[in-house]
Amino acid sequence: MRLKRVRLRNFRCYQTETSVTFEDLTAFVGRNDSGKSAILDALGMFFGEYTPDADDASIHGDKSDMTVICEFDELPHNLLIDADRRVSPENEWLLNTAGYLEIHRVFNGALQKPKLTRTFLIAHHPTAENYNDLLYLKNRDLKSRAEQLGVDLTCVDQRVNSEIRQAIWASAPDLDPAESEIDIEREDAKKVWSALSKQLPLFALFHADRKSTDQDDEAQDPLKKAVDEALHAREAELDKLTAFVRDQVLGIARATVEKLREMDPTLAQELNPRFAKPNWAKVFGISLTDDSQIPINKRGSGVRRLILLNFFRAKAERRLADGDAPGIIYAIEEPETSQHPHNQRILLTALQELSEQPGCQVAFTTHTPVLIREVPLASLKHVSTDNTGVPTVFENDPDTYRRISSSLGVIADHDVRLFIGVEGVNDIDFLCNISDVLLAGGEDVLNLRLLEDQGRIIFIPVGGSNLALWKHRLAGLNRPEFHLYDRDEQPPQVSSHQAAVDDLLARGATALLTSKREMENYIHRDAVATSLRVNVAFGDFDDVPDLVAEAIHIAGGGQTAWNVLDDDKKRKKVSRAKRRLNTEAVAAMTPAFLTAIDPHNNVRGWLTEIRRLYES
Repeated sequence: MRLKRVRLRNFRCYQTETSVTFEDLTAFVGRNDSGKSAILDALGMFFGEYTPDADDASIHGDKSDMTVICEFDELPHNLLIDADRRVSPENEWLLNTAGYLEIHRVFNGALQKPKLTRTFLIAHHPTAENYNDLLYLKNRDLKSRAEQLGVDLTCVDQRVNSEIRQAIWASAPDLDPAESEIDIEREDAKKVWSALSKQLPLFALFHADRKSTDQDDEAQDPLKKAVDEALHAREAELDKLTAFVRDQVLGIARATVEKLREMDPTLAQELNPRFAKPNWAKVFGISLTDDSQIPINKRGSGVRRLILLNFFRAKAERRLADGDAPGIIYAIEEPETSQHPHNQRILLTALQELSEQPGCQVAFTTHTPVLIREVPLASLKHVSTDNTGVPTVFENDPDTYRRISSSLGVIADHDVRLFIGVEGVNDIDFLCNISDVLLAGGEDVLNLRLLEDQGRIIFIPVGGSNLALWKHRLAGLNRPEFHLYDRDEQPPQVSSHQAAVDDLLARGATALLTSKREMENYIHRDAVATSLRVNVAFGDFDDVPDLVAEAIHIAGGGQTAWNVLDDDKKRKKVSRAKRRLNTEAVAAMTPAFLTAIDPHNNVRGWLTEIRRLYES
């Protein structure tokens, strides 16, 4: 399952119900105390990772109705609810009108120690009389209802409640489905919920102010999550082991009581063998120290945070090789804290790569422009409060960049000598990596990666459609600008970015279009083969990421043919291929490869112009 949307009400500053959509990568941006962390804590409360206290209830709201609502997509097609019984959430009418699984969890925040009071589903469910309560009927009552309605159960396995329900629903002249509340504590609804809850993603919440000893949350939380995932993957085996031990121990215990009964019947009557299910997570403990046995809390704050950074990097690599790991949502407060700008960018890259893995989502809060510039527009959520402290979450809004730049500023200082505008973060990777390749080959180009770390150049992924939101802000900073956009269309067709380029040229900026479709078309096929282990032939205006994504899918033995994959899965695979092309494949380039694929020296020409503008 994937988290699609969160709604919360009567939680901290969110008194009225507020909705936030989630992407694979979601960044909450805003000033301090605007309500960013509250969203992550509300999710933690939903998943049981955060224990609320009385102060979490909204001061002016209904404290007994502190509610978090989560909607999920990418649902399992069927659920095993008994040894041999499978049901479909869709066929059981458990999804809302949008086709999502909508789960409500209500907490009573009026108590000194708030507690969960209700969990229920909201679903597009039959409301017609005699058809609206089937999930709550026992097998005997279902058969009685079928008889009452004249439903023929001859071809139905009458031992299976779900089959009887399907037969009854199929016989209805009009089910009159509507939004309904599903009580998950009754009959088969409870069984189905038990199966659904096992499919929910794990949730890992890392606070900005967590502790820093090797046995505290900073070191232990990620490792505990690793333990949780490992146990989850072997849950069936552990259940089998638990059952074996239980049967063996209870057998001996019962035999002991029977022997005791022969000697003292009264005492034997008072004894009842009980078996407590083990908490496997508490069995495993892991500590992190260095060769000098120096605990983490004695290291610098930046080093402590780097431990977390490299945990994420390790997770990203592991998920590449382990496609059947359970889903997980990583939520991180201010990951850039105590980090050098270079490490901040490495961290963002690691989080982006992690979010592209199957079954994995990443959400973080930040108010650092360095990170904001490299996050796709769809992933940005701007959290802002009015003069009364009421928060609003702006998303999917063309004004997002303008709002953020107005609130936080585009850059943290003004040591900048050149702005480089490109369409997206992958283009930044291409330019930095190809400059590294040419520098290693002895060519006289700028070290773009180093200059960005030093704050001397600023990459801004403005994209053609968002250019208008940035151009006046950049012009006011009185620095040279170099803009490079994809041609996309093969001549003589006019590029959709041509108007933006003309506008930039008219106000004195340097602006170019690629001569080929996009930057990926300047990567030599041998570099792709070496780094990604797929052989793909492509021309100047072929969609390289799409071709490479299909080749990787086929090489990986995908069970579903590429042309029948749903659009969302294709999009994720293409996005992953695009990132790998601009990082791994470009890093495998050589000056000779570049000359072969770019005989007219377009790329070297871009770098020469960037150098000229920087040194002007």
